[in-house]
This record gives sequence, structure tokens and C-alpha cells, in this order.
Amino acid sequence: MTEPETASGGRDGGAVHLVGISKTYGSVRAVGPLDLTVPQGSFFALLGASGCGKTTTLRMIAGLEEPTHGTVFLGDRDVTGLPPYKRPVNTVFQSYALFPHLDVYENVAFGLRRRGIRSVRRQVGDMLDLVQLGDHARRKPHQLSGGQQQRVAVARALINHPRVLLLDEPLGALDLRLRRQMQRELKRIQTEVGITFIHVTHDQEEAMTMADTVAVMNAGNVEQLGTPAELYENPRSTFVANFLGTSNLIAAEITETAGAQGGDVAVMAGPVRLLLPSAQCAAPIARGGRLLVGVRPEKVSLTHAGDAASIPDGRNRISGRIVHSSFIGVSTQYVIDSAVCPGLEVYAQNIERDRRLAPGTEVVLHWSPAHTFGLDAAQSLLAGTTGDDGVHVAPDGGVAGARTALEAAREGRAGGVGV
Repeated sequence: MTEPETASGGRDGGAVHLVGISKTYGSVRAVGPLDLTVPQGSFFALLGASGCGKTTTLRMIAGLEEPTHGTVFLGDRDVTGLPPYKRPVNTVFQSYALFPHLDVYENVAFGLRRRGIRSVRRQVGDMLDLVQLGDHARRKPHQLSGGQQQRVAVARALINHPRVLLLDEPLGALDLRLRRQMQRELKRIQTEVGITFIHVTHDQEEAMTMADTVAVMNAGNVEQLGTPAELYENPRSTFVANFLGTSNLIAAEITETAGAQGGDVAVMAGPVRLLLPSAQCAAPIARGGRLLVGVRPEKVSLTHAGDAASIPDGRNRISGRIVHSSFIGVSTQYVIDSAVCPGLEVYAQNIERDRRLAPGTEVVLHWSPAHTFGLDAAQSLLAGTTGDDGVHVAPDGGVAGARTALEAAREGRAGGVGV
């Protein structure tokens, strides 16, 4: 196995390279084979549901699991055969694993003392200041909150100046409010120290809040890699479209292709003509071909059918009837059935609520073609829609309308399915 090289022939400056990595347990393939590069100094997230292979991938980087095939590079160094303690990486686990009999200061100093460094005061003080725990140096772990314990674990991992910090579901034991606070803290710490963070999580919001780049994993492979905005705005598979939030997916047939200079593709979803940019189609574009037309619920506006004349020209439109609504404070979530597609979802921000928009009301859904993406119709509509409990969970934790859409799909109702 040769070391990864740039196009010019030199060694790649990325912090972590996985080349042809795979891991099998007997006849079960847990990971790969996959190739992955994590740039130096980035905050990188491995995102996926339980059992997708993300933690196994992290453990192979740490040296806690041996790859069945492939090579792990840290910088330009092949570390595949090195034990964990010889790799310039440290890991923070969900359990924190602090020493209960040592105070905060000694927990952080432990790694330095183990290396035989006697003068640790300045380094420990600087690290406690970084995680904003300078005033808690002499407290024991049981005297700290969960978030404070987590920061101690991060400080202890960082004090030996690893090349890479690995975070294995580090916020999973915290409540929602504290978890969101710690998301901001971890991002601040990573920005200040400037080293590579690789963060494993099943929480979509967590990955999108903190990471510069997210690798969405599914069945041991990377389904799609990109910035949070790229993945959310332009998913390339139904799994990513559904796993990162909620998507309305509508079965349609291509009737007009874009010209050589790009532009919009026209499709027919039942009797309705819709437009979408050719650049946002992750499927072959040919007249008569099938697409799943996708749009996020918050991109869609909802107008009472009696006011349809006020909708600007050039927008995609679908008529339907509200079957369910849920007021959740920041927005109202609607589920709309139409002849084109049952179970369409709309998230309307509660700025000026139209109180006529109640279940049973005839409405028009409309949105900009620029907010539309296209996916290969051969994929499953339900890919990525269920968590461990079988219920689709949006990034904000909402499940309104998800059961309706899934039930519609399972009943085989005509047309596409909004999921």
C-alpha cells in the first residue's frame, strides 16, 4: 500500500487518510471498503444511525480495532500496525472515564505525569482556562455537572497535544439544553486549539452545528460527504434526504430536459408540472425518465386556496387539503394530502399566522424551483426515515406528520410519498 499523494505527486497534507479500510466480523461486514480523508485542523463528523459503522471506523483510527483490510495514515505516516499508545491521537468517550479519586487538576495532569513531566502547573492551568474550569481545579468529578465533567475529559485528552482528537458520542449522556451548550463549547475549543477533531454522533443537529464537514454513513460506507449546508440543500440519495431532517419526495416523470448550458428540468407529477435545476438532479436526466422530486418542508409556503391568485408566477405549485397541524412554538407544522402526493409536510414560521389554515382547509403549496432537488426514483422512499424506535425524527426533534407519511407509504397509496 502506498502513501496517499496529491495530484502533483507530493504527500497529501490531510491529517487522517483511510485507504481501502474495511472491517468484518466473521461473515458480517461492519465497515467499507472505504476511502476517506479528514483535512488537517478541521472539525469532522461521522454521522449515522446505530450500527452504520461510524464507531468502528473511529476505533480503527484510534488503534482500538485492527482493520481487516486497508491502511490508516496520520499525516504522511502509516500507523495501521501501531498500538493506540504510539499513535498521536486521544479519545473522549461518552462515559468521560475520569478518575473519581483525583481532583480536576490531577485528572488533567495525569497524562503529563505519566510521561515523567514534573513541572505541569502552567500547562494544566492553561488547559483549564481553555475549558473555562480554572476555578474548579480542586473539585472532584462528582462535584461537577455533566457538562463540566465532559470539559475535564476534553482537557485531559488535549494536554498531550495529540494530532487528532477523537470524540465518540461525547454528548450522549447530557440533557438537551446542556448538550446544545456543549456543542458550542466544543466548537470554540476546536477553533482555539486548531487541531483535528473527528466526532462520531447519531444526532443530525449535533453534526450540523459543529462540523465543517460531515460524512453521512450507511451500512458501513459513506453515503455522502460535504458541508452541512451542501448535504441538507442538495442531498444525493433518499437516505441523506430523509436522515438529515425531513423531505417531501414526489414521484414524477421528466418531460423536458435542460439545454447544454444547464437550466431547469421540467417534470410531471400527475397533472402538475414542476421545475428543478438540472445541477440539483442526482439521477440521469432523460425525457421519459423517472425522478423523485424533493423539497424541504420549511422551503414551502402555504396559501389559502381562495388567495391563490396572489402567488407569484414561476413558483412550483401543488393544490391539496390540510389533514393535520401542530403548533410547536417557533413554527406550525402542517400535513397536506393532494392528488399528487399524500402526506406532504410544510413548516410555517409563526410570524403572521393565517388562522384559516386548519384541518380540512383547501390550500396551495408553493415554492421556488431553486429549492428543489431530484433523486433517482429507483431508491426506496423510506431510506433513512426511521431511527431505533422506528419513528422518523427531524433535526429539531419533531415527528409531526411523519407517521402519516409512513402509513401512506405502507398502504401503497398512489403517487409519491412525503416523508
